[in-house]
Amino acid sequence: MTGLSAQDTLFRGRQTLRCPGGSVLDLSRPQVMGILNVTPDSFFSGSRLDSETALLGRAEQMLQAGAAILDVGGYSSRPGAEDISPAEELARVLPAIEALRRRFPAVFLSVDTFRAEVAAQAVAAGANMINDIGGGLLDADMFPTVARLRMPYILMHMRGTPQTMTQLTGYDEDLVLVLTRYFRDRLAALRALWPAADVVLDPGIGFAKTPQQGYELLKRLPELRTALDLPLLVGLSRKTLVWKPLGLTPDAALPGTIVLNTLAVLGGANIVRVHDVAEAAQAVRLIEHTLSS
Repeated sequence: MTGLSAQDTLFRGRQTLRCPGGSVLDLSRPQVMGILNVTPDSFFSGSRLDSETALLGRAEQMLQAGAAILDVGGYSSRPGAEDISPAEELARVLPAIEALRRRFPAVFLSVDTFRAEVAAQAVAAGANMINDIGGGLLDADMFPTVARLRMPYILMHMRGTPQTMTQLTGYDEDLVLVLTRYFRDRLAALRALWPAADVVLDPGIGFAKTPQQGYELLKRLPELRTALDLPLLVGLSRKTLVWKPLGLTPDAALPGTIVLNTLAVLGGANIVRVHDVAEAAQAVRLIEHTLSS
């Protein structure tokens, strides 16, 4: 890691996310976001949930294991994923969010969508965070919707769409410089509508980036923290950069995921987005214990 020490990056930047109604998420320590896929084609078969019973059971396991946020997604963003209609996405995510809110009334619920209509209806159903892989570029109504709803917003970097992003990995300039400019431009556009926007930045590892570019971003997270001074979310759970160099499959990529999540936290990630909450939460606790000893 470069630029800042692990101790500095671990506790630097904005300390809370605030939702309408008074809910506050503490980011003074790294937090774990658990992935709840209500899609039939997620790249990791072990994360697919096909019933309300399975959904609530997985959510309870994640919360007991240490998840601070549950992220519900109804549109698979794996490379080459099928494009589905907004109606289909809503039919998947709204019942899930409503069921989760009933069972866990105090939990932070994030909706993983790039569509403003889905985000708005998900918030009405009980979500209190919006996780947008499109950074407001895949739906022109997203930023006005976020500004109106006043919900914490995760702004990710990506080029193209899930269907085209693997063809858009060529960058003519330094990758961290490209991301820094992108985030500054997108933040300016959002803050023109909502000056106090509560934003978390996601460098989008695996989205229009090769595995090698993912490793570069992982090593250079402290530079992004220094340049932007906002909370960072890193999502690399069981992705190609974990399993492909090892000659494995996503199903066998848990140990490698733990290692890279550890590097992300040491690099300054405030939130790690994972399929396997217990393992990630243990890693975070041990990192904190080590740095505070």
